[in-house]
Amino acid sequence: MKKKILIVEPSEIIVAGLSAALQHPDIRLLQHEATANNLEQRLNVLKPDVLIVNPTLNDNVNEMRNGRNMAVVALLYQYVKQSRLRHFDAVIDIRDSKQAILQTILDISAKAIAGDARSNHELTPRETAVLVEVAKGLSNKEIAARLNVSIFTVTTHRKNIVRKTGIKSVAGLTVYALLNNLIDEDTVI
Repeated sequence: MKKKILIVEPSEIIVAGLSAALQHPDIRLLQHEATANNLEQRLNVLKPDVLIVNPTLNDNVNEMRNGRNMAVVALLYQYVKQSRLRHFDAVIDIRDSKQAILQTILDISAKAIAGDARSNHELTPRETAVLVEVAKGLSNKEIAARLNVSIFTVTTHRKNIVRKTGIKSVAGLTVYALLNNLIDEDTVI
């Protein structure tokens, strides 16, 4: 089943670039919305699996979700306080690679369709990749470069990892990665 994606973004050029990045046989892009006005009605009619929204237009994720079984993804291309992003299911940054954006949307849409975008405590493949790099002792900047994503995306993944595992320290996350066979002892510095 194709995942229905709705983009709420005023910039036509951003929408065009994001739409090009999201060309995939499993994705159906719905006609985008330029504003968050009447978003409630549009969501009721279109019933997207994933809502990609510029958080400067609306960062009230609970209001957007309003009992709907959909994931809400923040689209970043300017500075936004991390506190405004904490309720989003995922964050994509226009500086992320096409592959990273596509993978984030495919991962989160699969969870939304399964009905567990917010309740699943298992790490996503991208979160697991970030965890492995953290366990190797890399900084956020180094992880971003290695995974070809923005530092903001790495920060969001790290927050999700802490929320899901309950482990805040790098040492604790390293032990978690070792115990879950994500890395071997020779990898740890």
